Amino acid sequence: MNEQSSQSNFPKTAYVLLWFPEPTETFIFHEVLGVQALGLPTHVFTLYGEIKRHLSVSMQSLPDQVERLGPRYALTAFAEVYAWWKRDAARTKHVLRTVPWRRWKGWEKCGENLWAFFCGFKLARRFVEESIEHIHAPWAGGPATAAWVASNLTGIPFSFTARAWDIWPPDGGLVDKIRDAAFVRCNTRSNLYYLHQLAGLPLTSDDSSKIRLIYNGISLATPPLAAALMRSPYRFLALGRFIGKKGYEYLLQACRLLKDQGLDFRLTLAGDGPRALKLKSLAEALELDGLVDFPGFIPHERVSELFQTSDIFFMPSVVDITGDRDGIPNVILEALVHRVPVIATDVSGIGEVVENRVTGLLTPQRDPEAIARAVHEMLANREHAMTMAAEGREKVLRQFDPPTNYSRIRDTIAATSFRTGRSARGS
Repeated sequence: MNEQSSQSNFPKTAYVLLWFPEPTETFIFHEVLGVQALGLPTHVFTLYGEIKRHLSVSMQSLPDQVERLGPRYALTAFAEVYAWWKRDAARTKHVLRTVPWRRWKGWEKCGENLWAFFCGFKLARRFVEESIEHIHAPWAGGPATAAWVASNLTGIPFSFTARAWDIWPPDGGLVDKIRDAAFVRCNTRSNLYYLHQLAGLPLTSDDSSKIRLIYNGISLATPPLAAALMRSPYRFLALGRFIGKKGYEYLLQACRLLKDQGLDFRLTLAGDGPRALKLKSLAEALELDGLVDFPGFIPHERVSELFQTSDIFFMPSVVDITGDRDGIPNVILEALVHRVPVIATDVSGIGEVVENRVTGLLTPQRDPEAIARAVHEMLANREHAMTMAAEGREKVLRQFDPPTNYSRIRDTIAATSFRTGRSARGS
């Protein structure tokens, strides 16, 4: 990444991630570029290696100046811990006592956080060498754990963003990470309330609370609007990762109901993930051959084509059996920016964007019949559907404006970093 001058009025900031760039995290990719463009000097570090598949054109064209640890770091991890022990035994003992011995929620989160723990020692050394003044993790899981460890070792203030899977269910260190962070950013109001309650903090105004609400910036500018003609055969679209919390099986069940009711439609269910075979098998079992298309992963620069040729976009999110749930899926924002009518479930932060019968239609989760009824309601009154989509578009452009929200991230990092007055110097 291109770094800004060390004479910047903003603190030199390390962004800590699992991967960068990550094809499905366009919102984080654009956030990093956005805060850089606004003058925040940044250096990106990742705990894992490099992703080379499914990168967008803009991701591929990015100069590769990311510092990645990856699996090779395992060969030197204990040496880094020992080096910090020799440098500052007291801080190292504190970190060793307080971080690894946690009840992490599931094996995946356990593995991610333990790896992040060891990565924190290497990152701490690199942050001192690079004169980093603030550490920010765009996820509350492993990246925030690594930032937390590095902050404990160096005294450099850290912050993190809390989103979805990384806080639902909360990992074994989340409350302590909130306690020690300079600030915590939420990108949904529902998570703002949740984290205040979880951490036992009073809910105050955004400007004075440790936990702040700063929405994402939309990753698409102002694309051509969808015609959404709503003529038979109707064109439906769902787009995302094929994982449990997306609830796509209930959308397929709704499609079977619509078929039985004589509706002529085609659903494009785009994406990939661990449940791909299960969803395809379900579509076959429901006898939806010829009605549902599975095109696989769609590069980000082609996503606009799908929205422009769609009549209705669906986001049938659910609260997974593990407690995992969406925050505000960015595909909803992208659909509304294209002025595509949206039908979604009332889960987590979705209702902060899709207001029922104002900017779209909301249904209960796990309710195929309700989804089918919502489809008929939209198709019966295209004018109202388009009015809702237009209202949704204006709300997204106003509430998820990239320069506004990236400026708030930059300014919050600067204010909390300079206020704490902590740095690597003298640690």
